[in-house]
Amino acid sequence: MIRLFVVLALMVLPLGLVAQQQDDVAQANPQSSMLNVQSKYDLFFLEAMMQRQKGNNDAVFDLLRHCIGLRPDAAEAYYFLAQYYQLMKQDSLAMVNYQRASDLEPNNTTFLETIAQTYASSHDYDKAITAFDRLYNLDKSREDLLELLFELYRLTDRNEEAIAALNRMEAAEGKSERLAIAKSDIYSKMGNHKAAIAEVEALAQRYPNDLNYRGMLADQLLRNDEDEKALAIYEQILAEEPDNVRAQVSLRSYYQALDDTVKVDSLTECILLGKNTTTDQRVYILRQMIGDSEQTDGDSTQILSTFRKVLSLPQPDVNVAALCVAYMNLKRMPHDSVKPMLQTMLTIAPDNAAARLQLVSYAWDDKRLDDVISLCYDARQYNPEEMAFYYYQGMAYYQKEDKDKALEAFQNGISVITPESDPAIVSDFYAVMGDLLHQKGMARQAFEAYDSCLQWKDDNVMCLNNYAYYLSELNEQLDKAEQMSYKTIKAEPKNATYLDTYAWILFMQERYAEAKVYIDQAVQNDSDSSAVIFEHAGDIYYFNEQPERAVELWQQALLQDSRNKLVARKIKRKKYLRK
Repeated sequence: MIRLFVVLALMVLPLGLVAQQQDDVAQANPQSSMLNVQSKYDLFFLEAMMQRQKGNNDAVFDLLRHCIGLRPDAAEAYYFLAQYYQLMKQDSLAMVNYQRASDLEPNNTTFLETIAQTYASSHDYDKAITAFDRLYNLDKSREDLLELLFELYRLTDRNEEAIAALNRMEAAEGKSERLAIAKSDIYSKMGNHKAAIAEVEALAQRYPNDLNYRGMLADQLLRNDEDEKALAIYEQILAEEPDNVRAQVSLRSYYQALDDTVKVDSLTECILLGKNTTTDQRVYILRQMIGDSEQTDGDSTQILSTFRKVLSLPQPDVNVAALCVAYMNLKRMPHDSVKPMLQTMLTIAPDNAAARLQLVSYAWDDKRLDDVISLCYDARQYNPEEMAFYYYQGMAYYQKEDKDKALEAFQNGISVITPESDPAIVSDFYAVMGDLLHQKGMARQAFEAYDSCLQWKDDNVMCLNNYAYYLSELNEQLDKAEQMSYKTIKAEPKNATYLDTYAWILFMQERYAEAKVYIDQAVQNDSDSSAVIFEHAGDIYYFNEQPERAVELWQQALLQDSRNKLVARKIKRKKYLRK
């Protein structure tokens, strides 16, 4: 234990005053010098511990170094100082101080364990072994140290010592499956197959009614080329318990190595359809089958047939159905083939969001908007926290031009936002909400939604474009609008819509020459012959003192939108007109 010597009388006096009084006493009586050094040390060490409690690390570091200056043999000062070197990432100095503390008090278990762990964490396993071994010899009740020693011996291929550690553990806690298997593995690693088998055989003999131990013995025999003995044991196990999965799996692996496909297929079916097979075991075998089939360009219909058999069991598992869907997607099977399996997943687990989301995406791709809405409505009952369903439902209503229901879906989706939500999805939520609100004539609320969108994803170009354009329409915050729009053309320099928006904002700022440069690019990249872009181009050319070209562009705009009366009036009067 760490020794703390405290002179209580010193605690009531300031540190400097006490030290000065002790110096005066020492000068008057040299024989008291040694006592004076100890008293000073106690005082400074106590102050270091008090500052440590307060979290004043710099003060503690200086005080401890002063303590060592007073008493170079003070183990506890080196121990605590080492911790501060660790905090400072000076590991080599920390190790020196830990070692010094341990050397000064070699039987101090706290010091010894700390230095052992430090050696282990720095991968100096040989020194760690030495330290842990000394620690165990000081305290034989610490069985956890034997575990540590065993792992270190195993890591350093010191197999004989690893066996010795396991023997000590066995003596302390008795024989067990865990220790027997560990010893058997080490013996196998050493090439001592006889001893490896003997360890597991002893376990099987000790518990003759436990088929699991017999299976372990058979596995060990197989690993050590005792095939006939192993097969005899597997047969005995299956005679007593025909659905013993462990034996079946081991035999399947054995026959796989021999390329005996008939026996492999038979055992595969027994395992997959067996009443004792766990979900993990079924999924493992199915994954193996898929892997083998992909490597040999096998028949996918056989794999799908196997899936159907497994899913026809009394209690089908959603994980098996999910693996089947993944396989069907891997084979690029048509949606109509995958949809029944997705429905099977939902029958087994109605709250499976992944299955329902895939069905929603199929309906969206096929433009079956009513199905999208219906699927999302059901999904929201089971997975109210999944934002994707609100998004798809809102977009489906949006496509159907039902703005009120679309807005309601998006607003409901926003209510489930958390700090862990996907920023891209949240940003799109707010962006579409902003568009809907603007279309409903709620400009201020739309701008608030756009602001929220950009807080989640400041490079959402669709939001930046729409926000900037709607501000320019109101002739408000044109500098902000110009900055936002400029980001969009930097991101997509050939996007005609974004170029048009930027040109129009420059026009509203009366920067006509610059506006002409960008509107020309917009017209050049406009594959849809947009009436709006042609109209804007005419307006910009008019203010660049090219009225004839302006009229030509307005005429092209009218060809695209014959109902635009304002453009018709511009053409008739051959001049720019505001709305």
